Amino acid sequence: MRTSIKITATLIACTSNLLAYGSAQAGPCTTDIAQFESVVRQSGHDPDTGLMAHQTIGAQLGHQPTPSSVRQAENRVQSKFSARMARAKLLDAQDNPGCIVALRAAKKLYIP
Repeated sequence: MRTSIKITATLIACTSNLLAYGSAQAGPCTTDIAQFESVVRQSGHDPDTGLMAHQTIGAQLGHQPTPSSVRQAENRVQSKFSARMARAKLLDAQDNPGCIVALRAAKKLYIP
């Protein structure tokens, strides 16, 4: 489960870096965003890092996940992570200090 999430997160981080470097002006979070994306890229080979979703009620009750439910959970957390990173970058590009909160929200989904 974590491998596909890490691969996707790494691809997003690389794409995001290309977009960030294309920007002529640095916003209040540009450096923090770049550092976080670097951590995500560098941790791509570590099986103990990656995106993490909250445990479901079913899991708390001891129910085993199906391959389909695992894929759905991976897709949901990946979408949520991507949206949070995109928001942080958008706010950063607008020179809006709200990017700090948005980046913090993205970091909450990632286990270093």
